[in-house]
Amino acid sequence: MPEGPDEAAALYDSAAEELEQAAKHCRTAARHFRDREIPRGAAHAWAAFGHIRAAEESLDAQARTHAAKSNP
Repeated sequence: MPEGPDEAAALYDSAAEELEQAAKHCRTAARHFRDREIPRGAAHAWAAFGHIRAAEESLDAQARTHAAKSNP
């Protein structure tokens, strides 16, 4: 569980990198779908989803840390 601002920043950097990769895969998927290359487009769409899920995992870790430290 991250404890300080440096660890939190690392989680957000990781999430940002994953989302940037997802965006690249989305653009590639769009290009393949436009070119009627459906299997290739689908492969990149799934890769994008994988990167999104990885970003969510980083953000989930930060949310759990915040929840553990907050007072209701």
